[in-house]
Amino acid sequence: IIGGGTMGAGIATAALLAGFNVVLIEMKEDAAEAARGRIAGNLSGALKRGKITQMKYDAMTNTALEVSINYDSLASVDLVIEAVFEDMGVKKEVFGKLDAVCKPGAILASNTSYLDVDEIAASTSRPADVIGLHFFSPAHIMKLLEVVVAEKTAPDVVATGFALGKALNKISVRAGVCDGFIGNRILATYRTAADHMVLDGASPFQIDKALVDFGFAMGPFAVGDLAGLDIGWATRKRKAATRHPAERVPTYPDKICEAGNFGQKTGKGYYIYEAGSRGGVPNPEVSELIAAERAERGITPRDFTDAEIVRRYMAAMVNEAAKVVGEGIAKRPLDVDMVLLFGYGFPRYWGGPMKWADLQGLPALLADIESYAKEDAWFWEPAPLLKQLVAEARNFDDLNKQAAK
Repeated sequence: IIGGGTMGAGIATAALLAGFNVVLIEMKEDAAEAARGRIAGNLSGALKRGKITQMKYDAMTNTALEVSINYDSLASVDLVIEAVFEDMGVKKEVFGKLDAVCKPGAILASNTSYLDVDEIAASTSRPADVIGLHFFSPAHIMKLLEVVVAEKTAPDVVATGFALGKALNKISVRAGVCDGFIGNRILATYRTAADHMVLDGASPFQIDKALVDFGFAMGPFAVGDLAGLDIGWATRKRKAATRHPAERVPTYPDKICEAGNFGQKTGKGYYIYEAGSRGGVPNPEVSELIAAERAERGITPRDFTDAEIVRRYMAAMVNEAAKVVGEGIAKRPLDVDMVLLFGYGFPRYWGGPMKWADLQGLPALLADIESYAKEDAWFWEPAPLLKQLVAEARNFDDLNKQAAK
């Protein structure tokens, strides 16, 4: 494993708990020791809960785990998972080093959450051995694993990715290459729908509450605070150069970040977090920034009902998911449902967004999407697959059954 931050340490923990020997590479000695400490901390949690014995814990931390600052330590490993900073230049540099030291036939995997696995693979002399293994944080607890199959990934490498997922006790879902794969691509879309509703008159706090009432553990703005608002800020900067001219992108979230407020880790984001208290209280500065941006754009805010918030949010999710299935990024609607259930906290009793859409009825959902498209034709362009299913009086579950034959 390359990188011993939260993600790398979580993947190492999962691998150790599954009985694998792990070599973890860090840049410097102090970072390597910090990574060892993170892994030991994760494993001590398993020890306290009775998941492992003291003897197992000692064997994992002293024998099964090797922490090194030298890539040559990877000469005999069968599979490498890179979990470094989400930057293409950094990842290509790492894969160049791996290509030089790893034995022929070793699998080189990237834990990227958005970046192009084909481009990463092209930076090596063995693209057939390169695959994406997108874990979700904390990786030793979260169940989902997106197995991202690049254009040149060999079938035995794909099979090994799924075998590893099974050994780690993950729900493994095959994904194709695009920006964000299955989960993060759909997330970016429904999160944008929430941002649009804020510009048009809803408050982030009303949206969060409506979605918690629908069944999510947290709303999108509270989740942003938890993950760190600087992540979305970095993504917006990365995408700015290639942004479609019709795209509506609010600027107030950047202003929150420019003030040094990144959410829970800084004590303030959309919400204000007092030491020792669970959850936060709405940050009044956010409402002021939103009001200023509406005035600047000449938007007269309107009221949204909670039901309308849920309908738009879910319609955006399902429409993008239908595009993901239609393009073959996900093989079937069921795969999307698994990703959202096990990686994104989708309410279990709805069965996933595609199941929810079938329960609501696809014709009514498509009619709503077409009505939203009258205000924003670019964002709300109906998915061709959704239109086809409605025209043929079929639903997403019909596609699952078709795929199972």
